[in-house]
Amino acid sequence: MERPAKVKPAGSRNFDGGKRRARYAAGPTRVAAAQSEETVAINRRMVMVFGAGLMSIGAAPLAQAQDFPTRPVRIVVAFPPGGPTDFVGRLIADKMTSILGQRVFIDNKPGANGTLGGGDVAKSDPDGYSLFLTTSGAVTVSPHMMAKMPFDTFRDFAPVALVTTVHEVLVVSPKLGVKNVKDLVALAKQKPGAITFASTGVGSPPHLAQLLLDAAAGVTFLHVPYRGAAPALTDLLGGQVQVIALDIPVVFSQIQGGNLVPIGIAGDQRDAVLPDVPTLAEQGYPNTDASNWYALLAPAKTPKPVIAKLNQALDAALTDPAVHDKLVKTGATPAGGTPEALDVFMKAQFDKWGRVIKEHGITDTAQ
Repeated sequence: MERPAKVKPAGSRNFDGGKRRARYAAGPTRVAAAQSEETVAINRRMVMVFGAGLMSIGAAPLAQAQDFPTRPVRIVVAFPPGGPTDFVGRLIADKMTSILGQRVFIDNKPGANGTLGGGDVAKSDPDGYSLFLTTSGAVTVSPHMMAKMPFDTFRDFAPVALVTTVHEVLVVSPKLGVKNVKDLVALAKQKPGAITFASTGVGSPPHLAQLLLDAAAGVTFLHVPYRGAAPALTDLLGGQVQVIALDIPVVFSQIQGGNLVPIGIAGDQRDAVLPDVPTLAEQGYPNTDASNWYALLAPAKTPKPVIAKLNQALDAALTDPAVHDKLVKTGATPAGGTPEALDVFMKAQFDKWGRVIKEHGITDTAQ
C-alpha cells in the first residue's frame, strides 16, 4: 500500500539551512539589506553600552563634587604662623569651615619663598583636599630665578580664585629717625651698603620692593632675607635690621601702636587704611610698585566640579561681612572671581616679574 506523502507546515525550513538558502536565493540585494540590519543592531547595542559607560564616567566627578568634602580640607601656607599669609589663610579657613561643613585647617610649611609648600601641594592627590594659599612670589617670581623648582606654575596647579591684593608698606623703627623715603635714601647714600633692608626671602615682594627702590633712588641697601615675615618683623623691632617693606596686614597693628613708622607705599596708589602715607612714586621714586597678592590653588587635574565648589565657598567667605571688614581694616583688599580670571591674572604677573628678574639679574643663591 502506498504511503501518503508528508505535508510540511507552511513556512517550515529543513534542518540543513533552508531558511539561509531561501535568503540567498532571493538575490544579493536582499542579503546585503539583511546584513546591514544586523550591523545596525549590533552598532546600536555598542553605542548604548558605550554611552552608558560615558555617562557613568561623566557622572563620577559630579557625584564627587556633590559629596565634597567628606573629610577635612588642608590649606598649605608656605610661611610661618603669624605672618600675613597665615593671617589671611586662617581667616578664610574658619569661614570656609562653616560653609563647607567640614574642617578647613592651615598647614604651615615655610621655606624657599613659598616653593616648598607649593611643591607639597603639587604632589598631592588632585581631589580638592590639599590646597595652596600662594603669594605672588612663589608662583610668578621664583620660577624665573630658581634653577630647580619643585613645581611648574601652570602645569601643576589648577586656579581656584584670587583671595586678596595687598600693598607693601616701607616701615622703620622710630629710633632710626627717618620720616619719609627721601630721609631713608639720604641715609643710605651716607652709608652705602650699610643700611640693612630685611625681606621674607630672595625674590619675595619685600625684596623686589627693595630692588625697585635701589634702581629708582640710585642707592644700595644691604639685603637680609628671612624665612617669613614674623621673624623679620621681630628683628626689625629688636633693632637687628633697619627697614623692611611688608604687607600692610602684618604691620598695621605695630604702626597703630607707634612701634613702627610707615614711610611709603610700594604700590600704584595710597592705601585706604594708611591714607596719609604717600606712595614711593609720589615721593619721587617711580616704577616701584611691588604689590603682593594671595591666591588659592589646587593640584592640576582636580575635577572641575570640585574646583567650582571650592570657588563658591571662597567667594562666600570673602563676601561675608565679618571677614570682609577684617581684611579691609588690616589693609587687604578682598578679591574673589573665577578660576579663569585668576589664570589670566597670574600669566600677566608671571610675565611682568620675569622681566624684572632678568633686568636685575636676581638668582636664588641659597639653592
